[in-house]
Amino acid sequence: MFLRFCTMTTIFTQIIAKEIPAGKGLVYEDDDIMAFHDIHPLAPVHVLIIPKKEISSINELEDTDGELMGKMLLVARNIARDLNISEKGYKLLYRVGEYGGQEIQHIHLHLIGGARLHEDIRPV
Repeated sequence: MFLRFCTMTTIFTQIIAKEIPAGKGLVYEDDDIMAFHDIHPLAPVHVLIIPKKEISSINELEDTDGELMGKMLLVARNIARDLNISEKGYKLLYRVGEYGGQEIQHIHLHLIGGARLHEDIRPV
């Protein structure tokens, strides 16, 4: 299993290993991906979608990770449908690096919706 080869220790690797619970509840899981509610939601729906493979950042993606990243997007689409937010819309967000606001060094896709969302991207 993938976890025997983990080199990073993040809250996400602990969730994948089932050492700690998945946020406010697991939404989806298969052999490659987990999704769970964010513990600090920005909107009524805020789900984090993570690969079980350790990849610290979009910058660390390898060409062979394309299928996994595409699968993450399809999982996001399906979760949005299941949570009844796809019709009115939602946001998908990857944060990359310090300036992008990435806090956990493990790729994660934010699925945010359930309300009209403000766009406030600007320099600090």
